[in-house]
Amino acid sequence: MQLSNDLPEGWRHIHLAETDSLMLALKREETAAEGVDFVLATTDFQTVGRGQRGSSWEAEHGANLLFGLKCQPRFLTAERQFLLSEIQALAVVLALDAHGEDFSVKWPNDLYWRDRKIGGMLLEHDLSGTAITQTISGVGLNVNQTDFKSDAPNPVSLCQITGRRHDRAALMITICRHFFHLYRRLQQHDEAAIHALYLSRLYHREGFHAYADAHGRFEAEIIGVAPIGTLILRDRQGTLRHYAFKEVRQLL
Repeated sequence: MQLSNDLPEGWRHIHLAETDSLMLALKREETAAEGVDFVLATTDFQTVGRGQRGSSWEAEHGANLLFGLKCQPRFLTAERQFLLSEIQALAVVLALDAHGEDFSVKWPNDLYWRDRKIGGMLLEHDLSGTAITQTISGVGLNVNQTDFKSDAPNPVSLCQITGRRHDRAALMITICRHFFHLYRRLQQHDEAAIHALYLSRLYHREGFHAYADAHGRFEAEIIGVAPIGTLILRDRQGTLRHYAFKEVRQLL
């Protein structure tokens, strides 16, 4: 996948035909480059790609977008790190908007089309004091795959949605440009507008829906997401509930 000439200034691209994990690859010494603000790594196949809650991510060889992105957002403090999850998710759904409707972000890090999962992402942050010295994200997006063999309950691809195959490189460039634009907005302290946009694109943003936590099933509506990423719900009894990652799941 050739992208270098089309990427924003200050980006470096590494394409690996196959790798164990793009997030691991981005941590390795050979991916470091002085004077580069962003390192983008892409691959046609991951042997140990991870999904949410430690699950594996199914991806047919050469059919989908598998990419990782490394940056150094030192202007953000640790308690605002979820903003990086927000712009990574928004970059993908805004790029997908050019190909259809009903794309959303299912908190904390799934990408949805209607009630079906089209992608997912993970982010890891390195901290020094209160500053974020490095962020590495890993994203898997179903693009041209049409046959899913795993036991994942609700996968879908962009090809299945639109009825045609898509240029992975062109889609990758669009995602990068959206990310770069949103990242620059963060640097310019436009956090409130970005957060509002993120909330507007949340899956099941309106109304009451089914959830489950350690105490069982309940129905609630989304009130918001705190800067540290905590999901804020209000149940049928009017009680506010606050959940960190993996403490609650939304039932389909």
